[in-house]
Amino acid sequence: MKRKRITLIIVVVLLLVTAGLYFYYGFLFKEARNIAWEVPDFSITATKLSSDYNSNPQKADSLYLNKTIEITGEITRQTDSVLILENTVFCLFTQKTNEKLINKSVTVKGKCIGYDELFQEIKLDQCTINKQNN
Repeated sequence: MKRKRITLIIVVVLLLVTAGLYFYYGFLFKEARNIAWEVPDFSITATKLSSDYNSNPQKADSLYLNKTIEITGEITRQTDSVLILENTVFCLFTQKTNEKLINKSVTVKGKCIGYDELFQEIKLDQCTINKQNN
């Protein structure tokens, strides 16, 4: 009787450990997305994206939020790792951009992380420049 109880306890402990590991590695420990390698869900201009967010932010979020999108527009501001397209799309890069690109038209790919109501900007993260149009 005592041997069956010990065996049952060992089996239950092993099942709990297995379930814990499955949960940890299956749900909690996911690799980060590599946006540079993903195919964009949308290819859109910066002005169209801005008008979508200005007309209906909830609908735009349902379309673009956490999606990989490709945006074409003119660069109006630039810092080391940020480009602003058409004064409304904030593009954060993973690496610094050394080249001065102000007033040039570019196509940028990144992950849409939402609309910042305070600055009235659409935010993109993990951006890369796909091509310079000018």
